[in-house]
Amino acid sequence: QMRNFIGTFECKIDDKGRIKIPSLLAKQMENFGDETFVVKRSVFQPSLEVYPIGRWDLLMEKVNKLNRFVKKNADFIRIFTAGVKTVELDNAGRVHISKDLISYANLEKEIVLTSAGDFFEIWDKEAYEKVISADLENFAILAEEVMGGNSEEEL
Repeated sequence: QMRNFIGTFECKIDDKGRIKIPSLLAKQMENFGDETFVVKRSVFQPSLEVYPIGRWDLLMEKVNKLNRFVKKNADFIRIFTAGVKTVELDNAGRVHISKDLISYANLEKEIVLTSAGDFFEIWDKEAYEKVISADLENFAILAEEVMGGNSEEEL
């Protein structure tokens, strides 16, 4: 059965790159039954995405079907998988984010973890708030474009 992450959580990242995962989110992580998670750069935003390894494997199955002799496919795969790391929750319920990923997402101290279906995102708090407030203005138009034209069956 398809599970989804739910919620938005504010927390901190320490100077060693460790994030104490809020207990509600940690419980959701356990519910996926995966010990290992994959952290990657977001494609469209200066943020990170965290996938349960099972979901990541399904995603990579799709990616691996791409013909790598087509240049744009090879370019996509290279960028999509750049900087991908595996992480696990330690005994204190923390995950460790590598320096390159921290600098990609400009994570300083205050961060936001936010659900995005079967993965969640890690944002610098200020960047997240900026994006959300800018996007809210366009959201009505976006919602209509994305969801408005579809019948139930196509969703």
